[in-house]
Amino acid sequence: MARESILVATLVELADNLVDNYDVIDILTVMSDRCVEAIGVDAAGVMLALPGGELQFVASSSESMRVLELFQIQANEGPCVDCYIGGVAVVDIALTEPDERWPHFTPRALAQGFHSVHCLPMRLRGRTIGALNLFRSNEGALDESDIVVAQGLADVATIAILQHQTSLNSRLLNDQLSNALNSRIIIEQAKGMISQATTCDMDQAFAGLRAHARNHNERLTDVAARIVAGALMIDDLARPKPPLAT
Repeated sequence: MARESILVATLVELADNLVDNYDVIDILTVMSDRCVEAIGVDAAGVMLALPGGELQFVASSSESMRVLELFQIQANEGPCVDCYIGGVAVVDIALTEPDERWPHFTPRALAQGFHSVHCLPMRLRGRTIGALNLFRSNEGALDESDIVVAQGLADVATIAILQHQTSLNSRLLNDQLSNALNSRIIIEQAKGMISQATTCDMDQAFAGLRAHARNHNERLTDVAARIVAGALMIDDLARPKPPLAT
């Protein structure tokens, strides 16, 4: 599918998800997936900050990306950390070049097969709420148009997350973000249960969760909570739809 078609489909999909009580994690997962499809990257992930400033993993395009994002948090170093703290883009970083800025993160990223990284801030009106991480298996700079597209998707997602800012006070908005980040725990529990019960990998487990939520017009977090509570049988999960044609 051409980039223009992917972007139009993405905007329509994001707009369709922006209903009352929308699921932040599902929106950011859509953004991560579409970055991989529309830009020359192999993986994408998103971190958001808790009200106290601590970064938390929220969404990614793959399980390997999730592991790498979590490592950044544990090591407190990496492109997402620098991007969030500085509020500016960190792009075109070749991980194979000598660089002492990320002594723990860089070897881990290389071991995962990634050789270059690009990170863009999720920022609106002076407030940075997180960062979008983009990884490639090969070295080389992203085209300027790729960066514009990725930043545009990050901006749309940021606006989506903060859309209630005019009607919610600061405390309630922070509670909304905290609840979205904490719901990640439930999703990981459900993924693990599905993976163990069906002997599928974690990416397939997550795809099953998302497919069921969309097919039944439910929030992703609610479906995961029902799986964990035993209110929804794993055998009843809907099958994921095939990926977009390229």
